[in-house]
Amino acid sequence: MPSNYENSQDADALARRRRKGIYILPNLFTLAALFSGFYAIVMAINGRFDQSALGVFSAMIFDSLDGRVARMTNTQSAFGEQMDSLADMVSFGAAPALIVYVWALKGLGRWGWIAAFVYCACAALRLARFNVNTAVVDKRYFQGLPSPAAAALVMGFIWLMTDNGVQRGIGGHLNWPQATWIAFAITLYAGLTMVTNVPFYSFKDVQARQSVPFVVLVLIALGIAIINIDPPSVLFLAFACYSLSGYAIYAWRKSKGQQVSVISISTDEPDERGLHD
Repeated sequence: MPSNYENSQDADALARRRRKGIYILPNLFTLAALFSGFYAIVMAINGRFDQSALGVFSAMIFDSLDGRVARMTNTQSAFGEQMDSLADMVSFGAAPALIVYVWALKGLGRWGWIAAFVYCACAALRLARFNVNTAVVDKRYFQGLPSPAAAALVMGFIWLMTDNGVQRGIGGHLNWPQATWIAFAITLYAGLTMVTNVPFYSFKDVQARQSVPFVVLVLIALGIAIINIDPPSVLFLAFACYSLSGYAIYAWRKSKGQQVSVISISTDEPDERGLHD
């Protein structure tokens, strides 16, 4: 009869074989987010910038679901984490940069593609920093503007302008020239804010499984109704306010003499040593 040691080895071997597989459910949501970002780029090439905005906002929804689905079904994996980062880089990094360049920044020549590249590069840097700082960052806050919110800010402006009749004319110039420079400023602001140390509330301490007062459901229903009144205007205003909220939190903490960094102040763990020097 096999010994307990042999049984343990067989169990470990079986567990390793199982870990080599890929969980389908959470990665389907990640692939859906990736497809939405790719769809947004294709629509921009075809001049359908309203559909591009919808593609990026759809990617945000799928991106918010894949991690939650993985945790709920206990199907987290290193592969899923890497896949999620790559999908985010396409949907919230490359896609908004290319779309805003095609829509408005192309007419600025060199300055236009530089602004688009700054946004794209900052998105990559922000995602890389997020991956390496996951274990030491206060979960209640993001370190810098999260890339989905940055993408929503840029694409929300494009959707708002398109919905109000601002279009590209002959030579690629917008029929409202001021919109070009506003898009330029928003693109740089969103990109650079992603790589700051400004704290942005993450909403991760809000648990969907916890009971809430009845008024919360009423407010959610009211919020959905308000968004449906004029989605481009409401969504752009919402993400514009969120993109400024981090600086308000930073200023409030600074005025109170509180710590403004979202990096844990503990230096007991080996991975945190040197972060606060």
